[in-house]
Amino acid sequence: MEAKRIRASFGDVVVTAVLNDSGTARQLWEVLPVESQAKRWGDEVYFETPVEAGEEEPQAEVPSGTVAYWPPGKALCFFFGQQPYSPVNVVGEVDGDPGVLSVVADGAPVLVEAG
Repeated sequence: MEAKRIRASFGDVVVTAVLNDSGTARQLWEVLPVESQAKRWGDEVYFETPVEAGEEEPQAEVPSGTVAYWPPGKALCFFFGQQPYSPVNVVGEVDGDPGVLSVVADGAPVLVEAG
């Protein structure tokens, strides 16, 4: 099966990521494109999505570059140094340096699409 790739734009900052084959990642893929507004929490950018998934092998610690879904907030999270507030469902991994997300401002427009 070919890897599913997403392209996430946060204003002027664009990253791509590869999704894993989890049920949560498949749900995300099905609702693309997603438009939202970025929120910052330390070294993490996150935003609300229309996905409603429960916990799926939740992880309390993730490496930088992880893309994850946070069930309590129905949010997609891009980690570039921060650990999750509470356990998350890992759905993918950012291509390249996730540190480029450090300049994303709170409230920046978000667009996530297949790519």
